[in-house]
Amino acid sequence: MITWDEQTDVVVIGSGAAGCSAAIEARSAGASVIVLEKMKITGGNTRISDGGLAAPGNRLQKEHGIEDSPELFYQDILKAGLNLNHRAPARVFAEQGAQAVEWLQVELGVQYMDRLDRFGGHSVARCLTTASHSGKDIVNAQTSRLKQMGVEIRTQCLLTNLLTDDSGNVCGVQIKTGYNHKNQSAKEQKNIRAGRAVILATGGFGNDVPFRMLQNPSLDTTVTATNHRGATAEGLSAALKIGAAPVHLSWIQTGPWGCVDEVGYGSGSRFASYALYPNGILVDPSTGRRIVSEWADRRQRSMAIFKAGHPCVGIMDARGAGDDPQSLEKCLKTGKVYEFNNLADLAEACNIPPDTLLSTVEAYNNMIRKGQTDQFGKSLKTAQPISSPPFFAMHLWPKVHYTPGGVGINANAQVIDVRNQPIPNLYAAGEVCGGIHGADRLGSCALTECLVFGRIAGRNAAVVRGGE
Repeated sequence: MITWDEQTDVVVIGSGAAGCSAAIEARSAGASVIVLEKMKITGGNTRISDGGLAAPGNRLQKEHGIEDSPELFYQDILKAGLNLNHRAPARVFAEQGAQAVEWLQVELGVQYMDRLDRFGGHSVARCLTTASHSGKDIVNAQTSRLKQMGVEIRTQCLLTNLLTDDSGNVCGVQIKTGYNHKNQSAKEQKNIRAGRAVILATGGFGNDVPFRMLQNPSLDTTVTATNHRGATAEGLSAALKIGAAPVHLSWIQTGPWGCVDEVGYGSGSRFASYALYPNGILVDPSTGRRIVSEWADRRQRSMAIFKAGHPCVGIMDARGAGDDPQSLEKCLKTGKVYEFNNLADLAEACNIPPDTLLSTVEAYNNMIRKGQTDQFGKSLKTAQPISSPPFFAMHLWPKVHYTPGGVGINANAQVIDVRNQPIPNLYAAGEVCGGIHGADRLGSCALTECLVFGRIAGRNAAVVRGGE
């Protein structure tokens, strides 16, 4: 017999974009809601993200005459995921992505930059970015709305167990309050009853080195991560403990734009993502030659760098660098990006064979002028030549960025067990889920997915009645 300390209709675990979207929808549907966050501050990885959201058929695409569709987006998702994607939730994500991004703007007031980006693996430019170039815009808008709705977000509350009744239905959560992530201490244990449902939105496990090494031993302490400190596996583990299906846990994504000269994901990684890869080339410094299509998906680019066995050098010119001047300014001041008057000086500083580098750039520019497709399958019809000084370089080495694997969910955001049946009264959204992205996630899809399935989970959790 469980002794309950308090009760609410819906308990949401996690306060990032997925958890807050779920809480907003559940409260809007009339449910009482408590949001529990284990860290001292809200937002999780959403807070430290660059605010990019993929949205097929968005307003800017229409203004620029870019043809796109949920079907094309869906096919891109399957291709990047090596067709390991769970089709039903992946299709829901593709079909509802643009609507969710619009909801964020129209209903919550989040504004976007007047720019579109095409990140690696996307067929067209479909990616919007928040006005501040940060996920803080989303966190601030969502937490402000929850405050207006009277929804409490309790910080420093660590989930220890998902509680079930005699029939196996999830009926609440066990938490530790006063949790301190630095020393793993906590004050007291509490049991909170969820009269309708629990929504798991605890994020990924990119910073949980022991857990991720169980899935991929090569991702040990020598491989750093871009995630916030609390990106660990407690929520996922709690769900697995009660029979949730583990999906694709060993597929752990590394970001090929990881900047060697910074910790985590900062202005260097952002500059590489928004300017260098779209406009520059990636070179193995030991050979002076390109190693991959700079427009390939994250997995392909990371694998090419890992195969080289050492950090590689991203190179671009002034014209391409102009796509993210704010990040460039920060990177130049902090020594993450280096500026040179000519390619010969760049080659010398980066220990690249100068003659080979010059011939590599010349060959690349010639293919652009002829509108050819290069040896990596990169169509250069819309690429820009690297010819306008000054030139810029930075050292890149992949960092753990995202965990596509997690608990299995269906199209209704219900957590499924190993028999592919829903676990009653348990929903999940965001990076804690597996299957949607398959082997690899496309850039700018994480936040969109959080919005889509957070909203679905919140709406569905709110209508569960009497522990049914």
